[in-house]
Amino acid sequence: MTAFGLAVAVGAMFALGTFLLLQRDLIRVVWGLAIVSQAANVYLLAMGGITSGTADSVPVLAGHADHVPETADPVVQALVLTAIVIGFGMTAFALVLSYRVYEEHDTLDVTELGDRE
Repeated sequence: MTAFGLAVAVGAMFALGTFLLLQRDLIRVVWGLAIVSQAANVYLLAMGGITSGTADSVPVLAGHADHVPETADPVVQALVLTAIVIGFGMTAFALVLSYRVYEEHDTLDVTELGDRE
């Protein structure tokens, strides 16, 4: 049931992001790009999976207890954490660029921006 819920959540995030990417307003396009990048992060985390822990995978717990808890792949978590930081920076940069476009052209409509020379 958890895998089905994650699949529905990732699908809904990709659908919403794609819908916003196809809008005419530049701010909605930026938010659509941010939502698609976060959907990719959730997808990567979901695909990373959780495995049963062993004393070799969690060496800190090797001498303290017989039971080693389930663990997730730390490489995927580090990759997604880096992607979150980079995505936040790129979203902030895109919003600043959108504000600059609005100051320059007095519109955020992508079709009107494309018609101007």
